[in-house]
Amino acid sequence: QAQLVESGGGLVQPGGSLRLSCAASGFAFSVYRMSWYRQAPGKERELVATITTETGPTTYADSVKGRFTISRDNAKKAVYLQMNSLNTEDTAVYYCNARLELHTSIDYWGQGTQVTVSP
Repeated sequence: QAQLVESGGGLVQPGGSLRLSCAASGFAFSVYRMSWYRQAPGKERELVATITTETGPTTYADSVKGRFTISRDNAKKAVYLQMNSLNTEDTAVYYCNARLELHTSIDYWGQGTQVTVSP
């Protein structure tokens, strides 16, 4: 059974850093495109960052470019999101997503991890 488990969220002051991790199991991790999404209270879920292969390419939302870095380790079946220079607008639940697009799309989601940026 496919599973994604996020960790690393928490409370951090503005300007601080956090590193989110997502551990995958139960599916062929290396062939899936991996992404991080986030959803703030009262807002729609938005795409934060995506990585295809282990060496990229990567894409980022404009709001996090230059501050966040997505990476993956296929041997560990894990994807990471390094978040630097955090601000209060980064407060959200962060979700890990795995997607495989063939003739149809297969999506797996984690349960989410809360990130709160507050003085």
